[in-house]
Amino acid sequence: MNNIQKKLVQPSAATHQDRRGRLISFICVSFIMVLTVSIIGFIAIHGLATFTQNHISVWDFLTKSDWNPGQVGPNGKPEVGALAMIVASFAVTLLAALFATPFAVAVAVYMTELAPKRGARMLQPVIELLVGIPSVVYGFIGLVVVVPAIRSVFGGTGFGVLAGAIVLFVMILPTITSLTIDSLKQVPSDYRDASLALGATKWQTIYKVILRAALPGIMTAVVFGMARAFGEALAVQMVIGNAAITPTNLVSPTATLTSQLTSQMGDTIMGTLPNNALWSLALVLLLMSVIFNVLVKLIGSRGELKK
Repeated sequence: MNNIQKKLVQPSAATHQDRRGRLISFICVSFIMVLTVSIIGFIAIHGLATFTQNHISVWDFLTKSDWNPGQVGPNGKPEVGALAMIVASFAVTLLAALFATPFAVAVAVYMTELAPKRGARMLQPVIELLVGIPSVVYGFIGLVVVVPAIRSVFGGTGFGVLAGAIVLFVMILPTITSLTIDSLKQVPSDYRDASLALGATKWQTIYKVILRAALPGIMTAVVFGMARAFGEALAVQMVIGNAAITPTNLVSPTATLTSQLTSQMGDTIMGTLPNNALWSLALVLLLMSVIFNVLVKLIGSRGELKK
């Protein structure tokens, strides 16, 4: 075989480059998968230690509200009840989503259907700016503005579910708005033209055609916003009150799963029951993240079936 034939059968530079690219991609994907599995396994091992090593009942953990893992309660067992924090987390998340969804949909409809191009270009940086503000800034504003306002209107300390929900409302608003804008833009223009050709007004077209066609995407946006609200820690911790008790109203101090984790994790010793109990709270948060992701997939699949 001469030199020319050898060159013809040898891999080219482009082939070597393609192989290197595939190898690098495979290594990166493998690293991400290993990292994800490692994080889930680490949280699961430490979170389940409360039940396997410290012999705390799972039922008591999920249904009781007394939280004092470092001391023995009247029944002779440590008080490891997370119900108060679970209830507070859902209350803050649902209330924030209830506040944010109408505003997000209204802004998205205005930007995609009503505003001139110049107006939409002006609003887009505002939404992006809200995304870039750090959580501690939102929490500090809530602490010096929202909490005193609630205190002056409703009385009490001002800390509680309502303060946390208002802060989270502002934080998740750009997330829901951006995803809703994307879902509205994906509605085919033929839907609009057909509705207007049949004699429908602009508002009737928006309400009865566009919003209904984009409903799966809007629901996905709301779930994404709720997922972010449920996992937010620092901003909520600054305005919620950090009292591990079941909230009796919207202005009574309480604690969420995330606020309890951030406020107590540094005060516990690894391997002890108080530390394991906090890892169990982290495991609940992880499971909720999985549930939110499953909901997003289900909503997305239903939307594709309708199309």
